[in-house]
Amino acid sequence: MPELRDLPAIESLLQSAAIADLIQCHGTQVVKAKLRELQQTMRTERVVPDWGVEAQGYAKALTQSLSKADYTPVFNLTGTVIHTNLGRALLSQTLWRDVEPLVTRPMNLEYDLVKGVRGQRETVVEQRLSELINCEAVTIVNNCAAALMLVLNTFGLRAQVPVSRGELVEIGGSFRLPELMSRAGCDLVEVGTTNRTRLSDYAAVAGSASMLLKIHPSNYHIEGFTESVEAPELAGLAKEYGIPSCVDLGSGSLVDLSQWGLPKEPTPQSVLDQGVDLVTFSGDKLLGSVQCGIIAGRKELIEQIRSNPMKRALRADKVTMAILNATLKLYNEPQQLPEHLPLLKTLTLSQDALRSRAKQLIEGLPEQLTGTLIESEAQIGSGALPDQTIDSIGVILQHPSFSAQKLADALRRCKTPIIGRIKADQVILDMRGADPLDELIINIQSLDLMP
Repeated sequence: MPELRDLPAIESLLQSAAIADLIQCHGTQVVKAKLRELQQTMRTERVVPDWGVEAQGYAKALTQSLSKADYTPVFNLTGTVIHTNLGRALLSQTLWRDVEPLVTRPMNLEYDLVKGVRGQRETVVEQRLSELINCEAVTIVNNCAAALMLVLNTFGLRAQVPVSRGELVEIGGSFRLPELMSRAGCDLVEVGTTNRTRLSDYAAVAGSASMLLKIHPSNYHIEGFTESVEAPELAGLAKEYGIPSCVDLGSGSLVDLSQWGLPKEPTPQSVLDQGVDLVTFSGDKLLGSVQCGIIAGRKELIEQIRSNPMKRALRADKVTMAILNATLKLYNEPQQLPEHLPLLKTLTLSQDALRSRAKQLIEGLPEQLTGTLIESEAQIGSGALPDQTIDSIGVILQHPSFSAQKLADALRRCKTPIIGRIKADQVILDMRGADPLDELIINIQSLDLMP
């Protein structure tokens, strides 16, 4: 067993080749502080592990302790394509290169090049979205929850807003709609029951309401003995009482996904066509772009939203605007979307293509691992079409002496972490996220599989 006097000097460790990559990634001061922390623990406990005298041992310990200190690319092989914890929709490298000059140089974000005066930052994106959705006006904020909160604060401040009990949802991170409404300054009025709400339930309170709100089930699903009020009915009742109606779609697709064999989801334009005044939806779910919240609908109402002081606090930045605008350009050729939009490209991969990925992965596994190809199902996203799955192909990964959890832990420690899922005490890697495949195989081949 090594002794305390055998501990290497911090400076010598910093000069070692084993630590060089960590210094480049995290910086000298961060690595030095962690090395001192590791050695101080050994001195306090008066125990030096075998790895404590070698630079390679410190490199391994630092890799584990610093893994949470930085963002890093990962392989999303969970079987949830739009994964909230893993960055949701992907952006294409071509799109990113297109917006790079806008991000790295000055741009006409709030400048009218024709008039030579200050402009409105949303003008370009608003025009594109208004044409795609066929609506009067659009405004953008930093996410969909902010969009809904802004609508509620604008039209429901210190006033009653009825919502079906079956739509009082909790979204990611334990944020609940009633709490959001309270923070927006609204007086929530619950109508109907968890599984059945009728138009008469809304009508009973519409006379004292400031707006009517419907939450589309984009991140939850209720089935069985159910009844709900459809958007046209709610819109008609709102018009009868002279108040705004709003539908929160959550994840909003601008095109009919069923044309590619995917589950059908209402589009913002289809909701507005049913007479609804406002619709809110996300930019980073089914639209396939950057995180933002979009509010579309009647111009008069959008202008009221823009004049709300909260709008400035929730507005989107230039990077968001640039990426969203570049993504929307792709929608001018909707039939080519699966070719250019990473989200649709992933969702429309054929079973044959996925099966080919699985076979190549299995052939490239190191000797200690075995892989079994299986038919499986993938979820489009926890916040998008939660009750719908699509066919997929998975690989069951096994090690003779590792439990499923230990193998999953090892996969997360790869240079590019690999995130799969555990089901029935087996690690399953879904092939829809296995891109680039050659990099994935190299990562698995470098797995630390020591007992």
